[in-house]
Amino acid sequence: MEDSQRPLLRELSSERSDSTFETARRYTRRYLNSKFGHYAILLLVSLDCTCIFSEFVIQILSCEGRISESRGHVAQEAIGIVGLVFSCLFMLELLASIWAFGFRFFRSKFHCFDATVIVASFIVDVLLRGILEEVASLVIILRLWRVFKIMEELSVGAQEQTEALRDRIEVLEREKSQMEVELTRLRSTQDSYA
Repeated sequence: MEDSQRPLLRELSSERSDSTFETARRYTRRYLNSKFGHYAILLLVSLDCTCIFSEFVIQILSCEGRISESRGHVAQEAIGIVGLVFSCLFMLELLASIWAFGFRFFRSKFHCFDATVIVASFIVDVLLRGILEEVASLVIILRLWRVFKIMEELSVGAQEQTEALRDRIEVLEREKSQMEVELTRLRSTQDSYA
């Protein structure tokens, strides 16, 4: 398999330890590498992007006078709180990844970039308000990168499954050929007795 098609982080099977700490790290690694974990992050990223898009739409509608400024402000505040919740969840995921994989997590350029985007977005959501928040919200759009990376991760998983199925098909075809040879031999043996 090409290096570009391999998952960025693999679970290390050699890290077997009976300690609760190591067991928890192993389960966390397994979850973060699982399809379910990728789908969960994909869902969070999608919802976060929807909130960002909704905030822009509300700003446009408010500027055009289609909704009152007070309603637009309330909606933007609510979306801002939801955005902060998403930033906290992404920070939690980042911290869990660092805890589970250690500093080898940062060997991947993508993970370094992703961590930078998560931390910058968190800082923007927590510290900046007003005009600075509007300018800095462009950093949040970089979260879309995560969607593409997760899709790549899922395609790598599908490719690995396809390779496993191809290997299984080859084994079954060899077994079938062997059985056909055996069947032909048995038939010829039976015909010689008849």
